[in-house]
Amino acid sequence: MMDSCHSRRDFLKSVGLGAASLALPRFALGGVQPARKPNIVFVLADDLGYAELGCYGQEKIETPNLDRLAAQGMRFTQHYSGSPVCAPSRCTLLTGKHTGHAYIRDNYEIGGWGPDDPEGQLPLPEGTTTLGTLLQQQGYATCAIGKWGLGGPDSTGHPNQQGFDHWYGYLCQRVAHNYYPTHLWRNDRKHVLEGNK
Repeated sequence: MMDSCHSRRDFLKSVGLGAASLALPRFALGGVQPARKPNIVFVLADDLGYAELGCYGQEKIETPNLDRLAAQGMRFTQHYSGSPVCAPSRCTLLTGKHTGHAYIRDNYEIGGWGPDDPEGQLPLPEGTTTLGTLLQQQGYATCAIGKWGLGGPDSTGHPNQQGFDHWYGYLCQRVAHNYYPTHLWRNDRKHVLEGNK
């Protein structure tokens, strides 16, 4: 849990050092070869509460696969959303900035709701330090899958411009509101879902 008076730099420094400590090889005494960097898979689900998984105490709904991942990995017990709405919550997660200092502070729409309206929300600025860029600096190949909402096609906020080598999912969070979306994005290419027109 981070005290609100910590600066963005302090937070990113700690996140960067945390990622580096996981990613950097460890040397044993006597010059033994460095250990392999661990794979990092971070699963975040929109609108999933803390106690809705078995690994956090849920007894009514079975979540065996996520429970197994938690048992073999790491559980966060003091992790919470940085904002009550989509885009600023993801912005705080990726940049380490408090919503009062973050560039994305609301679900600001670039386009409208029509099928021909531009897609995307207010984009992250060019040069933003994100978890993706920090991991790339440590030699990781990075991928994000799901809902973005931090910049549409051809914007500075596109995931491929913000530290992710591969992207697949909804660039625009409005598109994610449709149970049968017409398309998803694979990097900078629209992947049309033929059966959903």
